[in-house]
Amino acid sequence: MTANRGPLAGLKIVEMAGIGPAPMCCMMLADLGAEILRIDRPSTADLGIERPIETNFVMRGRPTIRVDAKMPEGRDLILGLIDKADGLVEGFRPGVMERLGFGPEVCLKRNPKLVYGRVTGWGQTGPLSKLAGHDINYLAVTGALEAMGRRDDCPPVPLNIVGDFAGGAMLLAIGLLSALLSARETGSGQVVDAAIVDGVANMLTSFNGLRAGGVFSTERGSNVLDSGAFFYNTYRCRDGRFLAVGAIEKRFYAEFLARLGPDGDTLPPPSDKSRWPEGIEKLSAIFAKKDRDEWASIFASSDACVTPILSLEESFSDPHMQARENYVTVAGHPQAAPAPRFSKAQPSMPTPPEAPAGPEALAGWISDADLPRYQAAIR
Repeated sequence: MTANRGPLAGLKIVEMAGIGPAPMCCMMLADLGAEILRIDRPSTADLGIERPIETNFVMRGRPTIRVDAKMPEGRDLILGLIDKADGLVEGFRPGVMERLGFGPEVCLKRNPKLVYGRVTGWGQTGPLSKLAGHDINYLAVTGALEAMGRRDDCPPVPLNIVGDFAGGAMLLAIGLLSALLSARETGSGQVVDAAIVDGVANMLTSFNGLRAGGVFSTERGSNVLDSGAFFYNTYRCRDGRFLAVGAIEKRFYAEFLARLGPDGDTLPPPSDKSRWPEGIEKLSAIFAKKDRDEWASIFASSDACVTPILSLEESFSDPHMQARENYVTVAGHPQAAPAPRFSKAQPSMPTPPEAPAGPEALAGWISDADLPRYQAAIR
């Protein structure tokens, strides 16, 4: 594997294979140059949705090796790898790593500078900590799910990007990097306990502030940002495709009206909250008169804050997304480019996900002379 030139080059991390936020966090760190070795169980059954390995994009940028941790040689190998690592990432339920013999107490005693990153849905402590859950459950308990969606309807079933990936993977990444900076200064590692519920609660800070200030209603679909306002909403066009309207500020709303033409004169004033439902009804009728791309052309190159709602496939060829080079093609598959951007130490092109490797994956971690000791445990 070609060395990554990104800003995290030189950082060595052991990843205990799992699903959800942990591999997403490791993908981001690998994208930015960290050297990550992913350790999987010897079973041939993959976790998650069955698909070709090259399309499991969150596994890109790092090799996987299967090790039988029940064998003494396997346990010794994993502990030896942790000894050489700056960080470890695991996403199991609380207590699993301890039962396997790789808990924080064992690992930090052997490697005092180690940053031990753990990510779960509920956290390592609390009455729900040992129970199963998924993204939708974590959003429910934090209050985020109740605040989403339209009035008089069930809360939506959102993609798991808010909980698993923003609340979990991103929180773990910032926690790991913070603790790694501390370890370099102090010589002392520590445990990072990242929970999806913690991350989502953190992201709700602004809305809880609005609620405390009396300017955010707890009734779903009655606020500016939750589908209550006609000037911040989504609309179906004549061809069945959709537009996103976000004309909140006065000058943007004025541009929005100007682009609508005479139809804009029929809309109620945005300041009259009692007439927002009327505005939604009228805009729904207006946008139903033309196809999505006709409207996109009308609002193009303006500050009206109106954009076409693109499909995933359409996003790949969107002019702005292409100009930003937001997508790269890896092994024939378009996917997100490493982010964010850096003026120096620009990350390399990600390498595609690969099936579990053999002992060659241990290059740079285990010497050739020591490798025969562990050969029997490598699957």
